[in-house]
Amino acid sequence: VDHILQVSAGLDSLIVGEGQILAQVKSVHQISSETKGFGQYLSALFMQAITAGKRVRSETSIATGAVSVSSAAAELAQMKLPTGSWDGVNVAIIGAGKMTKLLVKHLVSKNCMNMTIVNRSLPRAQELQEEFPQANIKVVLSDKLMDTIAASDVIFAASSSTEILVSAKDVVGMPDPPALVGGMRRFFDISVPRNTGRDLNDLPNAHVYNVDDLKEVVELNKEARAQAAGEALVLLKEEKATFEGWMASLQAVPTIKRLRGKAESIRLTELEKAKAKLGETVTPKQLKVLEDLSRGIMNKMLHAPMQALRSEGDVQTHVNTIQVLGRVFGLTEEDEVPRMGK
Repeated sequence: VDHILQVSAGLDSLIVGEGQILAQVKSVHQISSETKGFGQYLSALFMQAITAGKRVRSETSIATGAVSVSSAAAELAQMKLPTGSWDGVNVAIIGAGKMTKLLVKHLVSKNCMNMTIVNRSLPRAQELQEEFPQANIKVVLSDKLMDTIAASDVIFAASSSTEILVSAKDVVGMPDPPALVGGMRRFFDISVPRNTGRDLNDLPNAHVYNVDDLKEVVELNKEARAQAAGEALVLLKEEKATFEGWMASLQAVPTIKRLRGKAESIRLTELEKAKAKLGETVTPKQLKVLEDLSRGIMNKMLHAPMQALRSEGDVQTHVNTIQVLGRVFGLTEEDEVPRMGK
């Protein structure tokens, strides 16, 4: 129980709080529920795990903050924008590999919809166009790199090139970015080795953030997630108690049936004795009074023990209650009989 709850909450992931795992747990539950052997108990456990995963993510900060270089680049870039919004911001991305794909995914999730991908060849960049149709993605060849940078406010370098592709001498003559972005052209270099020159920071209207800067953001977010994991464990303890309470209530079902079965058997036996003593002079109305009286007494007597069996509590409390009632009423499997109608 602990394991599946922690997995669903993202505590057992390589990256604490990783969101994709919850979707995977949902998928496993959906597929497994259509197969034999995945019964009531496992289905309920997975449903509880899914609930726990959602609760942990909504009530703690375990899923917030970038924990990869590409997500950190997107997050930091948005933080540096004066408006905190991508509206009206022109974005350029150098490269069209796996890192760019992840970067575009994170940017789109932050409502960054206008970007130009610069690459040595068009096919890979065009694949990204097709993969993210909701975004306005333009693709150009590398010979248009400087023209693209001149028209951009935020530039991400994510290519596989081993050379410096942009330096201060390339940017110094470009027009200043608009006031919307603080008059600053910002570069976020997630390439290894770096594609942007350090001398960009010498310019009054340009600044470059490299992988080391982004790693600091990632580490801070990882620390925050680790702290949130402690809060998550408290919530998971509550979810576990809920599931175990449900399990315990199922254990009480046979005892409830036996208790009611034995009480019904005694009621019917004593009712027949009363009818025999009254003889043939008893009227249907009197028989109904006797029936209602005996049933009312039985239900009143059963109310307290039934409530004890159905009440919430820890597993051991339920087990103790079941055992005590079993001994007090002398219940056996033979007492579990179908309930009679009124």
